Amino acid sequence: MDSLYNQFRQLIDQTDSSYLRYLHHDIDWNNRLTGIVGPRGVGKTTLILQHIKLHHSFEEALYINLDDIYFSENKLFDTAKKLYQNGGRFLFIDEIHKYENWSKELKMIYDYFPDFKVVFTGSSILDIFKGAADLSRRAILFHLQGLSFREYLNLSQGLNLPTYSFDEIINNKVTIPDIKHPLPLFKEYLQQGYYPFFKEVFYEERLRNVINATLEIDIPVYANMNISTAKKLKQLLYIISKSVPFKPNFTKLAELIDTHRNQVNDLLFYMEKAGLIMQLRETTTGIRLMGKVEKVFLDNTNLICSMSEGTPDIGNLRETFFFNQMSLKNKVFGSSSSDFTINNYTFEVGGKNKTKQQIRHMKNAFIVKDDIEYGHGNVVPLWSFGFNY
Repeated sequence: MDSLYNQFRQLIDQTDSSYLRYLHHDIDWNNRLTGIVGPRGVGKTTLILQHIKLHHSFEEALYINLDDIYFSENKLFDTAKKLYQNGGRFLFIDEIHKYENWSKELKMIYDYFPDFKVVFTGSSILDIFKGAADLSRRAILFHLQGLSFREYLNLSQGLNLPTYSFDEIINNKVTIPDIKHPLPLFKEYLQQGYYPFFKEVFYEERLRNVINATLEIDIPVYANMNISTAKKLKQLLYIISKSVPFKPNFTKLAELIDTHRNQVNDLLFYMEKAGLIMQLRETTTGIRLMGKVEKVFLDNTNLICSMSEGTPDIGNLRETFFFNQMSLKNKVFGSSSSDFTINNYTFEVGGKNKTKQQIRHMKNAFIVKDDIEYGHGNVVPLWSFGFNY
């Protein structure tokens, strides 16, 4: 295990813990078994390394990546056992979905070492309810999303801006005293600010790698897809990227990628779970069950900019930003008379010249405007919705 300890120490030395993501404060790190899931590239590894650096010593904790060649010949359970016997009480496991029989061995660790705490990360398509070993009663799962506009400002400008509640946002309480003109920075964020590696020189290339790895590795492995089905994933995402947001015609989509319409539903589900798309559903009466899909969006505006040929549609960027930023803490649904509904509120998203004509007879209705710095009444700046987390 010497090689694991050496890599662990090097990673901790290289980890910058000056800024912590929103989820770090939401996790109860005292849970015996904690899972952090999310799409590729959103910062799961950094999150756990920061926590180790701030709260643990090298003697009591160990970080391992299950994609390491070490685990081609060594078992996860045996590694945990050695750590435990040497006095360690905290094991942090990265990319657990890369390890066969991970759920079974996690259950064994949980059952055999009752005073041992495990934190693991995995792809957002990871299903702890799937497999022979049922972890649903043992593991507490947390989902990590990409950067909010607030987090982007804090990281890029060295600020410490707070979050705002849904009510505070729609009542125009969001202020940025350190930034007089947020709109130029907002445009930067829409193009290249959702993923924490936005400062890297080859951002576009890395983002394309994230997309390809999700389509070629993560989803096919999870869903046991053959090569031909995996290729249909790419075809479908390409079609979506050229038409979003659109009301899906599953029969037409099935024809375009030469498959059964039922499989289209499955492919869309996998891409949604993996953080490549979002599906906007209609509200349902009574208990809010999974309503019919009204529109399909790419997951975030950076994906739109990366996959677009030429200038992205500005209306698409605006709606995608609103949906993406608000869906983390709120149930966002489609609206027959406007763009979105949240709770009993209706939202129409547009540019600075958007009028109130469409919502003039509605109660609790708001115009969400891009290209304005300040709001008033029921007109709210689009950028301010990036402060909900």
